[in-house]
Amino acid sequence: MTQDVIALTPQMPDTRTLLAGLHAGGPDLRVGEAGGGSVVQLCTAGGQALVSVEAPRYVQVLGEVARLLGPGVDAESPVWWTEARAASTVERAGRLAGSFAGRLNAVHGGTVWPREAGHTDVVAGLADAIVEATPMGVDLLTDEATVVIQGRPVIAATTWLTDVVRNAARTGRELQIVTPPGTRLTFPARTLLDGLPSRWVVHDPECGYYDGLSGTVLCWDQGRFIPVPGDGPRLADAFRPRPEAEGERQLLLSIRTVHPADEHLLLGGALEQAWRTLTGAPPAGWSTAEPVNVPWSPRQFTDLARTRAQRSLPTWTVAVGAPDRPAIATTRTVRTGAGVEEHITLAVGHGADSAADLLAELAEALSVRHNLATMIGQLRTARADLTVPAHHEPSPVPLTFTLGPDAVAELGKDHLGRDHTAFAPARLGPATRPALHHTLGDGTDPATAWQRLRQINDRMNGA
Repeated sequence: MTQDVIALTPQMPDTRTLLAGLHAGGPDLRVGEAGGGSVVQLCTAGGQALVSVEAPRYVQVLGEVARLLGPGVDAESPVWWTEARAASTVERAGRLAGSFAGRLNAVHGGTVWPREAGHTDVVAGLADAIVEATPMGVDLLTDEATVVIQGRPVIAATTWLTDVVRNAARTGRELQIVTPPGTRLTFPARTLLDGLPSRWVVHDPECGYYDGLSGTVLCWDQGRFIPVPGDGPRLADAFRPRPEAEGERQLLLSIRTVHPADEHLLLGGALEQAWRTLTGAPPAGWSTAEPVNVPWSPRQFTDLARTRAQRSLPTWTVAVGAPDRPAIATTRTVRTGAGVEEHITLAVGHGADSAADLLAELAEALSVRHNLATMIGQLRTARADLTVPAHHEPSPVPLTFTLGPDAVAELGKDHLGRDHTAFAPARLGPATRPALHHTLGDGTDPATAWQRLRQINDRMNGA
């Protein structure tokens, strides 16, 4: 298992302190670089990495440390987050990472996570250690899979994980993340795994290995974890529903906007509008990975997307809200033939109040001011802290579907609006360029909601 140690310091680790930390293994270890210089490595005499240290991140967003490491960590934003990752194949590499973090803590104050990992001892005798040649952050590499073994309480979409995801996709391997049963995924980490060959493998001491998202019992076969062969998938007993999320719900939104590509474009408006409508405040912060470390700024968000678009690259970001009203989103921004598209997936911890009025208000605002193309709202019974546990949670139930003005004009508003049932769409915005907002239900009748959504889809496709 890869051993992660994080130094949380109130001051930025300066060069002298970082060098002192890098000498935790004595004079015989080499210092190298990776990730284009963003990662410093402590290496054996042969150049194999024992510990990889990411550049310190200044986390200015309130609540991020507790969200990712747990409420018991004695540190709060703003704080410098310096992460060291030890090779899993060398037993004492974890102590080397702990000594690096402990030395930063000894000079600059703060704390180390996990608390028991921090110390300042020299960990000598590793210059000739044998380290398996795997990419940074990867525990096992086969022809079929990239395997990452993690023991953290929460798996987040960190810089190293996004790099592992990209490398796995580039090499055609399935990404498999192995964790103990108590581990949870953040919403961005769950979103990151969608759309590519991946599997969350949970190792339960009582029932073996199973898929943390589907519950399918797994076994290791020919270089990767696969469902146990048989007549059909077997579900692990540990995947059964748990009562702790009863009464907790998540409101999920999938929003797509299409903007004209010009020099005056300011992105992030649709996301901020959704946040204000549903929580009463703008996002607290944003970043290209977790922990989210930068205060919310549409201008900085736009500048990054524009820079990446000049290199024909999409921009993937994470945004979070204030700790007292959990909300989190991922946004993928890409330049297409239609313009600049934003694909937003937003989750909000939701109480017992109805979301119908808020979603109608949001749909109109997005249609009139933020170039809405489509929006789907869903409700599910799940943890209000928006993390994903390794047991069954009910599927989301569709609440609303909105089609933006341009899509309505293209399809013909009469074609989609000719509905005299109780589910007839509301026309939002100017009469000459309306959006169509369909209310599919209140989240209590999944069959009817899905049937109505299929009918709308059939109409859009001319069935």
